[in-house]
Amino acid sequence: MRALPAVTGHDEFDVLVIRTDYRDDQAWQDVVSALGKPWGDHKQYEAHVHLVDDPAWAGATVDEVLSAVSDDEGLSVVFLADRTTMRSDHRALLAVTTLTREDCLDDEDYEQLTEFGREFRTTPAGAHDVYANLSIGNLGFEEYAGWAHDDPEGIYRSFE
Repeated sequence: MRALPAVTGHDEFDVLVIRTDYRDDQAWQDVVSALGKPWGDHKQYEAHVHLVDDPAWAGATVDEVLSAVSDDEGLSVVFLADRTTMRSDHRALLAVTTLTREDCLDDEDYEQLTEFGREFRTTPAGAHDVYANLSIGNLGFEEYAGWAHDDPEGIYRSFE
């Protein structure tokens, strides 16, 4: 596993989005634009995003990203703008939980919290909702993953 650069300047209130695909700059600009829009039921919340746009992250795997952000104890989810993101019409980001087995009481607890896996797709608008609710403990990762699982395209869509 390769070592990736440290993520610096990330504020605890910022959605962390890491670009791992560098084949289509226009698609990335579409993602950035969508992430910058107000969000919520009535678009009442301002977007706060920390973007990592460094070619050193090109092709980074989920495990490499998780290893690189593992020191950020307050981070519960990280979003990847990967090849699938750049190719999809929805620009659906890959949401990945930072939860590990060691964070749980036992194997059963971990299995329950990752029932639908440790990742799912979300639209850029959904990333804000996911991050905010996980940060305050209002909802769990498994709930969002379940909603994405139930969507015909496997995407959590939030307030679209």
